[in-house]
Amino acid sequence: MSNTVLGPSGPVRDPRRATAPVRTKRAWVLWLLTFLIPGGAQVVAGNRRLGRIALSVTITVWAALVAALLLLLIRRDWLISVIADPNVQLVAAWVLAALAVGWAIIFLNTYSIIRPGLLAPGMKVIVTAAVVIAVVVGTGVLGYGSYVLFKGRSALSGIFASGAPMKASDGRYNILVMGGDAGTGRLGLRPDSSAVWSIDAKSGRIAVISIPRNLQNAPFPKSSPMHKIYPEGYNCGDECIFNSIYPTVDQKYKDLYPGTESPGAQATMEAASSVTGLDVGAYVVVDMAGFRELIDALGGVNITAGGWVPVHGKYWEGTQVRNHWYSPGKHHFTGHQALWYARSRDFTSDYHRIRRQQCIQQAMINQFTPSNVLTKFTAIMETGEDVIHTSLPQKQLGDFVNLADKARKHSFLRLTLGAPDFGTAADKFSTYPDYDQIHTRVGRLVERATDSGAAKDKKAAEEKKAAEASKKAEKKSSGASTDSSSGTSSGGTAEESGSALKKNNEIPTTQPDGSAITEEYLVQLEVNGQTGLIEQIVQNNDACKPE
Repeated sequence: MSNTVLGPSGPVRDPRRATAPVRTKRAWVLWLLTFLIPGGAQVVAGNRRLGRIALSVTITVWAALVAALLLLLIRRDWLISVIADPNVQLVAAWVLAALAVGWAIIFLNTYSIIRPGLLAPGMKVIVTAAVVIAVVVGTGVLGYGSYVLFKGRSALSGIFASGAPMKASDGRYNILVMGGDAGTGRLGLRPDSSAVWSIDAKSGRIAVISIPRNLQNAPFPKSSPMHKIYPEGYNCGDECIFNSIYPTVDQKYKDLYPGTESPGAQATMEAASSVTGLDVGAYVVVDMAGFRELIDALGGVNITAGGWVPVHGKYWEGTQVRNHWYSPGKHHFTGHQALWYARSRDFTSDYHRIRRQQCIQQAMINQFTPSNVLTKFTAIMETGEDVIHTSLPQKQLGDFVNLADKARKHSFLRLTLGAPDFGTAADKFSTYPDYDQIHTRVGRLVERATDSGAAKDKKAAEEKKAAEASKKAEKKSSGASTDSSSGTSSGGTAEESGSALKKNNEIPTTQPDGSAITEEYLVQLEVNGQTGLIEQIVQNNDACKPE
């Protein structure tokens, strides 16, 4: 029976003698075979040689997809590392382009095998439309995949370095992350924010050590070319603050770093190593002028603000006040809004801004989920090359994507090398830093940014909670009164929460008439010149929680 059906005169190969229902069924079977198993229709009803070639390609593609799926489930970092290789990307892009063309040819050949002229008029239109849709969808998906690989290859090569993989130091990857503008009127990039991200190579737990831009007397390690220029540290007065290292080296000492792509970034990274006492092995530079575009490409960021934050906008009618305000509470920020939130420092200090920048950075990390990156890949790649450049090797991209995935499960531990973690702004710790003290604090922080350190912190918190509960129970049984307002906040230490806030009753939360503080009230205070009261109201605007 099967020989009769599939034989040269059977209805599958020669539908002329078949009934109309059989012809229709045959058309859809051939269409489905080509869609699911390209080459299958040719083997059973057309050019068998062409079919065998197409089937060989199909089986190879399915085998590659199964292998990729297994790697995704077992060793995703290996898969990403392979895909991140520029040579693999180039070959894969051309393969996808060839597959797109090949699939279109196979479907058009299947259409001729179907012999649409033998179908009923209505069914002929439906089958023709189905073939067109299949060609458009199949070739479109493969063609888009080819475009994404070409685009990704170009962008990743522009962002990442091509050197050997970075080695972990004492089980951690220490990376200097800098953000600043290289805009009009600036001779080179001057980082507005600098922070060492110390990432545990096993758990992905992160400790962020923020270096104030006005930190002075930054030492250079003896291995640094800048140590010969400043053997006692970067100490030429008020001009020699940390964020001036980058442009100074780019302008005056480039020749000390032959063959280095970014001498300013390299020198700043070397200084960061001595400042923190960590072996900083790579840097990432984020051009803040394109920062908002990257956040927009990710779909925005979500944060919960702890206090009022001013942002410049249009002048309020009839006034010379242009400050508008982000209120406490949950926000979904666009790139423009996030940039203002991170950089605002009216009525506060650089240290408040540092805390908010840390918050926005973690909120961005939270947005780099596999599904989000996959669906918005081209938009991210289009902005990434203009926004970021780094000394991190492209070959290690898979390792760091894997660590980023782990990092999203944990809160960052934070430390600012200045107020409020080292006294108040009036103490001027950044002007006269004690590097031995810094190294001790940083060492303790990175010890906590591990699975074992987190377990110790959790145990200590549980013991403290149990002790407090026991103390309250004793007071209650003895008839003593309790005052819940006298305790400390539950936010943990400054290193844990990133904010050393004053007690709530020291921060005005209402207007004199008892009503809630509003944006209009803050504007009126500024019109009245009551900036001192505004400073009291916004003193906790560094409190921020990434969502």
